[in-house]
Order: sequence, then C-alpha cells, then structure tokens
Amino acid sequence: MNFTRWSARLPGTQRRAAARTESAVSPDRRGDGSVPAARAERSADASPAPAVDVLPARDVLDRVPALVALVHGPDHRIGYVNDAYTTAFGTRPTGVPARDALPELVELGLLPLLDQVLRSGRPRTLKSRKAVDGRSYTFTCTPVAEDGDRDAGVLVFATDVTDHAEAAERLRAAERRQRETAVTLQRSLLPQELEQPDDLRIAATYQPGGTEAAVGGDWYDVITLGGGRTALVIGDVMGRGVRAAAVMGQLRTAVRAYARLDLPPHEVLQLLDGLAAEIDANQIATCVYAIHDPNEGRLVYASAGHLPILVRDENGVVSRADEPTGPPLGTGGWIHSSGCVALHPGATAVLYTDGLVERRDADLDEGIAALEGALAGATGTPQVVCDRLVRSAGVTADHDDDVAVLVLQHPARTGPDGDLFRNAALELLGGVEAAPRARAFASGVLTSWRFPAELHDLGVLATSELVANSLQHGIPPMRLRLRRTDRRLIIEVTDGDDHLPRRRRAEPGDESGRGIAIVATIASSWGCRRTPGGGKAVWCEFVLPQG
Repeated sequence: MNFTRWSARLPGTQRRAAARTESAVSPDRRGDGSVPAARAERSADASPAPAVDVLPARDVLDRVPALVALVHGPDHRIGYVNDAYTTAFGTRPTGVPARDALPELVELGLLPLLDQVLRSGRPRTLKSRKAVDGRSYTFTCTPVAEDGDRDAGVLVFATDVTDHAEAAERLRAAERRQRETAVTLQRSLLPQELEQPDDLRIAATYQPGGTEAAVGGDWYDVITLGGGRTALVIGDVMGRGVRAAAVMGQLRTAVRAYARLDLPPHEVLQLLDGLAAEIDANQIATCVYAIHDPNEGRLVYASAGHLPILVRDENGVVSRADEPTGPPLGTGGWIHSSGCVALHPGATAVLYTDGLVERRDADLDEGIAALEGALAGATGTPQVVCDRLVRSAGVTADHDDDVAVLVLQHPARTGPDGDLFRNAALELLGGVEAAPRARAFASGVLTSWRFPAELHDLGVLATSELVANSLQHGIPPMRLRLRRTDRRLIIEVTDGDDHLPRRRRAEPGDESGRGIAIVATIASSWGCRRTPGGGKAVWCEFVLPQG
C-alpha cells in the first residue's frame, strides 16, 4: 500500500505550510529583534532540522512506545501494526480483516467503535480497558481519510495505563474498605437486637445512604423501663462521616442513661439538649423520645425538631402527632414539653428519619403525605410494615441519605392470648384497715390468675411492703394495681407524694427502712418514678416461669 499517502493524512500535517513559510523568512526581515551577528553566523553554519512532515511515518510509529495499528475498509483490514503492538500481542498479518487477525480488539469490543468512527468521521476513545495480555490500555481511534474514500481507514492508538488503572483500583478498594468500616461503626452503635416489650411488637430497619464512605448519624432504640412501660427513641445527627456517627453514639448512650431515671419525655430531651451543646455546638441533631404505658393506652412523646410520629388506628385511619415540637438538640434556651397520641390495641405507630420522606425535587409535606398513604395500606407484622414503607418510598442501595424506620404495634389480644394479659386495681383508703384489705385483694387476684403457690406468696408479700411504705410516707390518693403479661407479674402502688423512696441499709435498731430492701430482694426488679400532676409510682416485677 502507499504508506506515504496515509502519512500525509496523519494529525499535525496541517501545519506544513506554516512551517515552510517560517523557514523561508530572510534574516534581513527580522527587524529590531534580530540576533547578534555571531549567533547568526553559527545558525547559518548549522544544518537545518528536518520538518515533521518530511519524517518517514513508519520510522516514527515504529519507535513510538504506544501501540499503533492502522486498519482500512469496512471490514477493517490490517494495513500496519508497529513494533510495540507486535511485542504486546504478536505478529499480525497485513491485509486480513481485524475480526480474524486482531482477536484482542474483538474481545475488548472495539470493532463497533471502529465502525462508528468510519461512519461519523470523528475520533472516539475507549478508556482503561484490560486486554488479553493483562495490561490496561486507553484506545483512541482516529479516522485518517475523508468521508467517501473507499480506502478510508482508522488509526488505532493504544496507551498503556496499567499503572494508573491499578492505582485507581487500589483507591476504589481503599474507599470500599473505608465505607465498610464506617458502616460497621454505624451499625455497631445501633442496637444489635431490639428489646421486645411484653405489650408491643417492634421492628426497625436502617439503610445507609449512597456508596461513598461517609455514613450518617441516624439512630433508633427501644428501652424497657420496667413496670410494663417502654421508651422508644429515634434521632438524626445532621451531616455525614465518622464524626456524625460518633456524636450519634454519644447521644444514644446518653438517652439510655437518662431513660433509666424514668423521667417524662420532655425532661429527657431537656437533659439531652444540654449534652448535645457540650459535645459539639456546631452539630445539629433532631430526636423524638416517646414512652408507651399499656395501662394508659397512649404514647407520650417529646420532639426536638424531628418529623411527626404517624399512627394508624385499629380502623386503618392514619394521623400525625404534630405538636409539640421544639428546636433541634444543642440550641439551648428552649423549654421542651410533652404531648400524647392514642395507641389503643390494634394500632401501629411509625417513627422515622428524614431520609425516608425528603426528596430534592419535592416538598417535605408531600413526602410525609405519601408515607401516610403507604402506612394506611401496610398491614402485617412490624417487619413487613417496615419493609413496605421503605419500598414505597423508593429507597435503594444508592439512596443519597441514611434511612432509619422504627415500627411498633400494640396488638389486640383476644381468646386464650388475651387471658395472659390481665389488670386489677384497688383504691386504697387511709386507715389501719388499708394494708390488710390490700393483702386480701392481691391474694384473691393472684389465686384467680392461677399462679403457683410460691409466686403467690411472694406477690402478696411485695404488695404488703409497697402498700405499707405508701401508707407511712405517702399521701392520698393511693392506688394498688396488679398486672400480668405472658412473661411477668407487675405490682405498682401510686400515691400523691412526689418523694421517691431509695433503698438503704437499715440499722438493727431501726423500726423502718426495710420494706424497699425486702421488695428488692424478692422481686426480679423494682423502681419508682414521678407521675404527671404530682405524686409517684413504686413498682416491682416478678418473672413468670415459662413452660
């Protein structure tokens, strides 16, 4: 073939006329910027450097370290391969179609790209592809003849980018390991196994956002308070990365500690607000803290800048618990308050973070409304509801924000299952007859519930000590409540005095101070808390034998 004809069309030859014109400029026409005479003489004696367009194209391409191949015609017959190409893939016969003679290009899928270059007359590039020799190349395919030329061809220029490709792969692997570490940290700070209260069925899910290493600060928790009550919390630390996850871990630990004090929800958030400001004043966090008491049939909650709780009642009607909502944690200067929403048997409540409902192209209220619609039609176990809500929101593995969802159900129990959940209460009137009446009442109730003799006697003893303590140190109104679930017996005494009893060691000569110690010794657990409107409740629990 006429290689000179091909070389005349290689890139860079368009500057041929300009180079010749420049070399023909007379020294007399250099003007004021001419070089000194001595330098001019040396330049005149030196041999002129050859122009690019007169260099032999084959010699140039044979010395290029990149891989070069020249194909022509619609079947891409080989016209030329340089020495570097031969070294990489072996000798290639000329005149043979590329599909037969260049299997390495066929495997890389380069033939359709050659067709495209011939049709369009424009160069195309295929970046960083690993060839059969194990090395990575970037292929640039350039047309070397005008459109319509029957001998039109394509110059294939392959640059070895193996080092860059391996460095990029190492970087991607490091990013994957970093993300895995961050997600592992995030998940380790979340509950490894949710507590399952007697009266609720609970499930939760967490979906990290995006594919980058920076995880978020979403968290949730379920805390058994004792006395049949359960605390539920969900929160979101704004921002991403290990710092957000670390702040989240501190807040979650603090919530569990404050929950053990059995404080009202707004007081827990008040304490958490001060702690958040000490941890990092620049880190914004939102949180909802709620308490469920099966005896009251409602969810008492407080919110610090978080999204509203959604509740679907036993009839399938969904409502929002909008008020009250205070500013995010860490702002200070705000007095939080508690609200409540009904949670009767058969109802389902959903706590969630903004990643579930917030989208860049839609208003936040639209996302919450869509979630309400999804909740209205979501039935089944809490885990099934969780999964359906996440799917309905379009959350996928590459979602750009973390998502946390906590679903709780208060099941409606009937039949034999309902017999395992019983309540009994007695109003205590002052006087010497209150204690014997309370013991007789407890004995009758525990007998009707068919408890074994040992548990019956322990329950009556605990009732006697709690009632005696309330009669001695409390004020009316006083009330005794007994509750059984499928797992435990709960005894609780309330009165109008807000002084909380403490367990202490009684001296041999003391006439009092032993009641709480006795209860703490015989019961599985005990505790006390202040009640809304003043007063206190003192309770103890006995774990029922299983089987």
